[in-house]
This record gives sequence, C-alpha cells and structure tokens, in this order.
Amino acid sequence: MKKKYYEAYNERYKTIHKKGFSWSSDISTPIVLETIKKLSISKEDSLLEIGCGEGRDAKAILEKGYNLLATDISIEAINYCKVTMPAFADHFAILNCLNDDNTGKYHFIFAVAVIHMLVLDEDRQKFYEFIRDHLDNDGFALICSMGNGEMEMKTDIDEAFSLKKREHHSGEVEVAATSCRMVSFKTLEKEINDAGLLIVDKGITSSLPDFNSLMFALIKIDS
Repeated sequence: MKKKYYEAYNERYKTIHKKGFSWSSDISTPIVLETIKKLSISKEDSLLEIGCGEGRDAKAILEKGYNLLATDISIEAINYCKVTMPAFADHFAILNCLNDDNTGKYHFIFAVAVIHMLVLDEDRQKFYEFIRDHLDNDGFALICSMGNGEMEMKTDIDEAFSLKKREHHSGEVEVAATSCRMVSFKTLEKEINDAGLLIVDKGITSSLPDFNSLMFALIKIDS
C-alpha cells in the first residue's frame, strides 16, 4: 500500500534516531500545561495527545500525574517514546486519527504542530471530525499550528519522502521531506466551524527552540 504523504516524518525519525539523536528538542510547549491548569483539568480526567512525536509534551504532562494517552501515526516515534520513557510505556500508542477507529472519549485533546502537516482539505477535515467525535460534550481541545495568523502556503505533497538536506542541532543531515500547510485564522476558523466545533480562544504563541510562531485555537463542540 502506498504511504500517505503525511507519514514521511516516520522516515525522518528513523534517519535521525539511527544517528543517536532526537529530531526535536526535549522542551515542552508552554501553552499546553498552561491551558490544562487554566481549564482546571483534573488528574482523573482522560487526556489525549494527537501526534506526540518524540514525547516532549507527553513527558511533561505524564510526570505531573495526568491521565494521558499520547499517540502518533509514526511507529518509530512511539517506539522511541516507550524506550526513552519506560515508566510511561503504556501511555503511548500508534494512532492514525484520519483512519483508525478509537471509541474513547476525552475531556482534553491537544495536538501541537500536527494540523500543519495535513495539506489536503479532506485530511484536515477528518482531523477535526476525529476531535469532535472523541471529545466529551463539556471538553476542550487545543490545536497549535505553524503560522502567523495571516499567511497561507502549502507544499507539494508529491515531494514528501524525497531526501533533502536540513540543518539540525547535530549538524547538516539528509532526511525525508515532509509536508506543510499554513493557513490564516480566517481559514482555520472556517475549517473548525465546518466540523461542528467552535473556537473559544485563539492567538499566537511559541515553543522555543522548535517553533518561533505557533497559532493556537482552544475549541469545544458547538452546541
């Protein structure tokens, strides 16, 4: 079966892990824990992370005792998390939120730097529909995406998996190209509303050193 363009990060992870490095930093995204505290999410509430990558945000949340299931489409990423965080291995699972069936309901769902990997409209809509279908009626979801709220751009998905030279903290490396689509707040809000969800807060944040500018949207089911 042909791999989907958004699966290219699995190849990138494999390349960099073979060299003994992680792709991203181990510094968590500040707005995630800030939002959890702001919403008074309890340690008993069920939390879901979509696209946990190498686990930088999951680690910070799990260490504070929250009931988190951290997921990613990348087998390499999930295996990496289980090896580097053996005490929390049961909290990591492979999940493709665009296709896989998951019957769970969660009080808080978050995804950092995931939606901008999805280029096609139908894939982005499936992403939001998954959140709607798996969110408690009184729950919230936090979405963070690369962008400044105004610029719109997208890469050619046919170039995914092609080898590209990239600067990395370990030096220049040749890794698989991945996909990216940045949208304005106007487009983002329309996508979210079309999926039966409502934005209750939005703005610009950052997650240094990995992301200088991240759009964020705090959303809930539109009742």
